[in-house]
Amino acid sequence: MNTTTNESAFFNKQFYDKKLLETAKTRLVHANFGQKRNIPRHNGKSVEFRRYELFTPDANALTLQEGVTPAGQSLAQSKLETEVKQYGAYVEVSDLLDMTGYDEVIADSAELLGEQLGCVIEQVTRDEMAATTNLQYAGEGHSDRYELSAADVLTTEEIRKAVRTLKRNKARPFMSTPEGAPRKPHFVCICSPEATYDLQNDPLWRDVSKYSNAEQIYSGEIGQLFGVVFVESTESKVYAQTVYTQAVEKLSAGDTGLILPAPATAEQELFYKTAGTRLGIRESAKQLTTAGSAAALPNGNWEVQVDAMMGLDILQGWTVYSYDAGAVNAVGVGADVHAALVFGADAYGIVDVDGSGTMETIIKPCGSSGSLDPLNQRATVGAKVAAYAVKILNPLWLVKIEHTVSG
Repeated sequence: MNTTTNESAFFNKQFYDKKLLETAKTRLVHANFGQKRNIPRHNGKSVEFRRYELFTPDANALTLQEGVTPAGQSLAQSKLETEVKQYGAYVEVSDLLDMTGYDEVIADSAELLGEQLGCVIEQVTRDEMAATTNLQYAGEGHSDRYELSAADVLTTEEIRKAVRTLKRNKARPFMSTPEGAPRKPHFVCICSPEATYDLQNDPLWRDVSKYSNAEQIYSGEIGQLFGVVFVESTESKVYAQTVYTQAVEKLSAGDTGLILPAPATAEQELFYKTAGTRLGIRESAKQLTTAGSAAALPNGNWEVQVDAMMGLDILQGWTVYSYDAGAVNAVGVGADVHAALVFGADAYGIVDVDGSGTMETIIKPCGSSGSLDPLNQRATVGAKVAAYAVKILNPLWLVKIEHTVSG
């Protein structure tokens, strides 16, 4: 019996699944440390995460009377739900390419798709973690992101403050790696390569090469400091300035419709349509608040509704920029702000991408689509995350340090 290259692809599916998952996992940092849940089949799209509430350490209530058995305490759990989503992509493979090396194409495609899906899962996890309400701004006296200047980089002092916060909030330290290998109690910090560069200027920094024992290390681990293990991620959250543009038409005092070029990105469009976001006018040092109403005009420009100008005209060509990154310079450009996440065990939960085959390759050979491929010219190699979700379980156990970076 002859076996075609198309048929052999199915026999190698386990290999391709493994290649996909191994490649994806090289991108996973944020997704490594959450409380893991699997979804049983036929159990709906919602995932339930649970955490036990701590008992109240009340000395008066716990004082025993001689010979009297006190009332028992009841366990209490908090339940948080979130809904899973699917993520996936595919590439088409022509029959000619198929004939010249199908298996290599599938292997290469699986690797590229794994890289792509790994980044997506990492970003989805990161964004949920970055939504914590437990904020810390680097430097002194700051209460908002746009106040952060170039001097407000991540320092060992900021790490100490975050550790103090976690300890005050009774955050549980990690006692092992995600694979179960024992480690000394520690918290974890996920930070960007730029943040690592700044931290390594501190003489207290202890990188992996200086560890005094053969303790199991995490993938991407770069060092330790004050009981915190640092893991670097190229997908760490960075808040960049969303809007930097020029007014298209004059806006007279008392008007509320600011005419701007069409948004260049989906993020800009969302910014214009979100009430309460802030726009600055460089030439007047004026700050405006959007009203949440924005729409395209017939000529392709957009009209963004803002607060009344209070006697100020805005002229055509004046620079308009957003206040959603760091402090702006003389021409209105805001500094990028990075987020370092310092957290303990069970601070957030995820659906494990390793569990229940939630990441897989899907191979469709030439001709498998019937009349949609009448000449058997197209095969596809796809990859899918069948079900994934992430949820913050205890924001008090996850500190986000917003900071700038040097250089």
